[in-house]
Amino acid sequence: MREWEDATWTAGQTEAEVIGRVGQAVAWCAIELTRPGERVLIVAGKGHNGDDARLAREHLAGRQVEVLDVADPEAAFSKLETALSLRPALLIDGLFGIGLNRNLDPSWIRFIDRINAARVRVLAVDIPSGLNADAGRPEGAAVEAAVTLTVGAPKKGMLEQEAWNYVGRLEVASDVGLLPCPIVSELEWTLREDFAGFPPRRPVADHKGDHGHLAILSGSRGFHGAAVLAARAAQRAQPGLVSLFVHEPAYLPVAAQLQAVMVHPWKTVPDLSKGFSAVLAGPGLAAPDLPGELKPLVVRLWTTFEGPVVIDASALDWLPTDPPPKNAIRVITPHPGEAARLLKSTASRIQANRLKSLRDLSAKFAGCWVVLKGHQTLIGRATGPVWVNSSGNPHLAQGGAGDVLAGYAAGLLAQPTLAGERSRLLRFAVWQHGFAADRLQSSRSNWTVEDLAETLGATSLA
Repeated sequence: MREWEDATWTAGQTEAEVIGRVGQAVAWCAIELTRPGERVLIVAGKGHNGDDARLAREHLAGRQVEVLDVADPEAAFSKLETALSLRPALLIDGLFGIGLNRNLDPSWIRFIDRINAARVRVLAVDIPSGLNADAGRPEGAAVEAAVTLTVGAPKKGMLEQEAWNYVGRLEVASDVGLLPCPIVSELEWTLREDFAGFPPRRPVADHKGDHGHLAILSGSRGFHGAAVLAARAAQRAQPGLVSLFVHEPAYLPVAAQLQAVMVHPWKTVPDLSKGFSAVLAGPGLAAPDLPGELKPLVVRLWTTFEGPVVIDASALDWLPTDPPPKNAIRVITPHPGEAARLLKSTASRIQANRLKSLRDLSAKFAGCWVVLKGHQTLIGRATGPVWVNSSGNPHLAQGGAGDVLAGYAAGLLAQPTLAGERSRLLRFAVWQHGFAADRLQSSRSNWTVEDLAETLGATSLA
């Protein structure tokens, strides 16, 4: 950030201009988090972080705003108590910025602990005060934010597991007057603007044959719902055709819930080598009485099928390490527990270093694309950039959400006109999946995964 800022000042932009725009961005975020007439408490320290927070005040029309300037936490403590007693709807934290790299003294720890104890919703400016921006750990104490609006780009420490409960939802104020970022990073943050014009508009004379045919191997006795969710999500991506091959005991409940999807009972091994543009295998393939030929089929598809293959859920345990055909797209979508099984590790170790875990998974399985699900889902391969997803919320932690993501991604990959942009396509699928959950959560708190499959892809960015 310092190198980026120095380049910006050298180009003639002023710090005052950038700080003003950051203050405005903070205010816009605060307005989204509150309602007219509600009280907002701004706690501002001595540095530029405090300036950012203070300047938000002039843009908070319709809110009752109090600014508490804090140079000495002991002297300001009683004022904090009084301000908190008025029950603000939001506290804007501008005490410390990213320069903090030493333990806070006891008076600051007491001050921050009092903010956390109040259980007030907190919007942190750039970084939660007290959090080390490089290591992602608190320096004695750190503000527990509901939302962190960071400036320019996320800081490395914010992506560490230890930091997640302090950072809360991470949002980026990217348009604040800085130059285009001159720094190249291994990790790249995903923004909505990345998908402007994607997917492209379809030519008016297109027909279903132009948009691919997806084969889904999914669903078994007792796990028929996964097949339905994956198929419905694939439809939201709008491939030309979707064919679902399901374990015969689950055929009737699955077929009864789908209309446009062609559902086939699993009687004999289907020939998927021709007539299909992509394959998804895995959701709901967990019954103990699955046909014995299913695993060899998945292995054969992985190693010989020319089109994209997406492997999810139970089928992840069948993955071979043999390479697929040259330039063939292969994608796996594990959650941390599944990743741990594949790497003979533990979920806690996977979470402790998610980037390394993704790299190791891709390297083990011939350089495939990996979508490592969870908070801040990662998308990437053994080499090259890895993208961090910015959408989604904790309410995605429901059974079936992963089936929806796998179906949607496979539905996009089945379309020959889209599959060439594989990295953008996978990032788009993950972002839309999270954004659909965000839209649902903003409108009702009791949404289900069935609602997710219904809402998925409703936001057009073309």
